[in-house]
Amino acid sequence: MTQTFAASPPLHDVSLREEVNARLRDVPDFPKPGILFKDMTPVLADPRLLGRVVDAMAAPFQGQHITHVVGIEARGFLLGAPLALKLQAGFVPARKPGKLPARTRTERYSLEYGEDGLQMHEDALAAGARVLIVDDLLATGGTAAAAGRLVAQLGGELVGYSFLIALDFLPGRERLGRDKVHALLSY
Repeated sequence: MTQTFAASPPLHDVSLREEVNARLRDVPDFPKPGILFKDMTPVLADPRLLGRVVDAMAAPFQGQHITHVVGIEARGFLLGAPLALKLQAGFVPARKPGKLPARTRTERYSLEYGEDGLQMHEDALAAGARVLIVDDLLATGGTAAAAGRLVAQLGGELVGYSFLIALDFLPGRERLGRDKVHALLSY
């Protein structure tokens, strides 16, 4: 079954997008000079708003028979776990190398300043698992693509990606496949 996801929530939820956008905190020059970091901690601190965000991030995937949500370290954990509960799915952490205690699979990916990696437990997904990958921010898509490759290595079927924010001036949507990406906010 092919499913296309909207780039943002339905128009009737413009107020949610506006409220989240107003609550995000801009932190200039973090984590390095020239970067304007979008801090989501004010959204997390408001239980009503966080609940609405989780509902909106889960909505495109309702009825898609998601069995597992993979949250990318670390902010993807904060959104992925409640999304898993909302979708009645299991939660699987995708962590930086050396952080998981049991046997893992590793997928390396390139950064503008070097290389990094993600790991998942080898037994995290059963063959045929239907997986949603969650993170806070989509930029170039390198980290999320690595998580997608891990899902495939473990026998899972990647249903889609859900992000709080997508930076549409960077190539993340194209890299992951526009039809698989849902983002609450786009810049």
